[in-house]
Amino acid sequence: MKSNEELLREIFARLDALDYVRPEQIPDIPLYMDQLTTFMDERLEKSKRYPEDKVLTKTMINNYAKNNLLPPPIKKKYSKEHTLLLIFIYYFKNMLSFHDIEALFAPITEEHFASDHDPLSFQSHAPGRPSEDAENASWSLEDIYREIFSLEKEQMKRLKEDLIKKYRCSMKAFSSSHGDSGEYLRLFSFICELGFDVYLKKQMMEFLIDYIREEYPQNSKKKK
Repeated sequence: MKSNEELLREIFARLDALDYVRPEQIPDIPLYMDQLTTFMDERLEKSKRYPEDKVLTKTMINNYAKNNLLPPPIKKKYSKEHTLLLIFIYYFKNMLSFHDIEALFAPITEEHFASDHDPLSFQSHAPGRPSEDAENASWSLEDIYREIFSLEKEQMKRLKEDLIKKYRCSMKAFSSSHGDSGEYLRLFSFICELGFDVYLKKQMMEFLIDYIREEYPQNSKKKK
């Protein structure tokens, strides 16, 4: 049986193995659904809980489109913008409802999603910067994606620091319990610490999404 300290080291190793899909790794040509699901499964393989899990399936994509999370494909092909949105959805789908994800991304798809497969629409600008050739500079979906994921390195550092604090706090609990029983109770305490953190952050996310739903235009119908 592994000790709690050994489990913590494995958690850190798993975190170090995780990575995000970089925009330059995404094909600049439209993909058919089978190509898209294969790409997502390969690029996000390390984030799967079990090897047999599927990152994305045809049913998932159809459900996302049906629930207005994803714009429809053009001639059964999905653009680079579709792929970028699907990556965002992948990270949010286990935390938020479809209704909340739709509200969160409605302003993004309204203002920043290229609606055609013109190859020029796939050209990225300087990473983290909006287009400079427009009178009112606007961010492409790829620009937004780059900017968001550029924060990942610093966020990972803060996460690890927070994990260590929670772990040390949890390992002080149930000090009168020893052996496997004590190890389990302290592990349970650590999981509860993590769960409470997730619960509170989910509450904050939902609060902010409710604000977005009230304050930002959600769809073209509201603009008419």
